[in-house]
Amino acid sequence: MSHVHNIAASVLQVIRQRRSIPPESFHPHRKVEDSIIEYMLDSANWAPTHGLTEPWRFVVFTGKGLSKLGEYQASLYKQITPVTEFKQTKYDKLVQRPMLASHVIALGMIRQPSQKIPLIEEIASVACAVQNMMLTATAYGVATYWTTGGITYAEEAKPYFGLHNPEDRLMGFLYVGFAKDEWPSGTRRPIDEKIRWVRE
Repeated sequence: MSHVHNIAASVLQVIRQRRSIPPESFHPHRKVEDSIIEYMLDSANWAPTHGLTEPWRFVVFTGKGLSKLGEYQASLYKQITPVTEFKQTKYDKLVQRPMLASHVIALGMIRQPSQKIPLIEEIASVACAVQNMMLTATAYGVATYWTTGGITYAEEAKPYFGLHNPEDRLMGFLYVGFAKDEWPSGTRRPIDEKIRWVRE
């Protein structure tokens, strides 16, 4: 029983250590090994999935692929944004931000053709897959940052990431790298404030 407890305590420790660390805080020269990314993706594949639909789909950008992603999302932003609303600073950030990461993983949700499973459950399933990746990265001392900014909710962006059906969703981008500074601490309010027990 003590062995099981030790495993559970280790899992809880990783969960408590997970942080959202923006790519601006990544080490500019340290790169994450592809083998760690593959381990993260394998852990994602074991997320809960109602009806075994396994709706998660990922596109991994690294190396020259990072500049390819930056150029694509900036050009799409310029294409779909009215001239009066266009911001050069946002355009520049879309070009440059992927270059701050070791890897960027585009997060997609594929809707099953029958749509038997409620959409919210498929979205939740992908979110669980992303959490699995973030926890696995944390166990390796690797920083992650899930962002839904930029072109995430632009319908025009979906085909580039292999999302071709109206009900498919682009759910953002997971930036991966090594933190250049000390791992940040975090806080949560007591769990007792968020629980109601029903015993009888």
